[in-house]
Amino acid sequence: MSMKHAVLGLLDLSPLTGYDLKRAFDETVNHFWSGDQAQIYRTLTALVASGLADVEVVPQQGRPDRRVHHITDAGRDELDSWLTAPAEPAPERSEFLAKLFFSPRLPDAAIADLLGQRRTAATTAWETLSALAAAEGTGTTRAERLRLSTLSNGLAHARAELDWLETMDREFT
Repeated sequence: MSMKHAVLGLLDLSPLTGYDLKRAFDETVNHFWSGDQAQIYRTLTALVASGLADVEVVPQQGRPDRRVHHITDAGRDELDSWLTAPAEPAPERSEFLAKLFFSPRLPDAAIADLLGQRRTAATTAWETLSALAAAEGTGTTRAERLRLSTLSNGLAHARAELDWLETMDREFT
């Protein structure tokens, strides 16, 4: 997935400013795709330059004008083309797993600390996703249920990691 398609997908849901896009990333798709503010603004600039999005300048009293971005018909065509193309396999990269792989040279206490740090991060992810799921409910429309299924996937991965970490604790600490 490219940042371009993630931004187009979010703009297809609603016109957004760059600031609102960052918040939308953090509140909706962050468990499987993230973007920092600089990436988002670079992507918006490129989408407007290529005609896949338009920008509407909305004047505000006493504050800078809002730049609200809208997906264009060409942007929807690009999004549809991407949605219907086969997903490319993405290589999994994990700094944690790389550290664990090379950790035998460390003392047991350092390995236990490495696992403990990961447990803290995995627990935080589980709690964050659980809170999102509780706030979202079950979803009544097809679109809501499909979007919530990505949250369910994130919860399943977080739970699997926590279960794996429990096994690691029993075996190595």
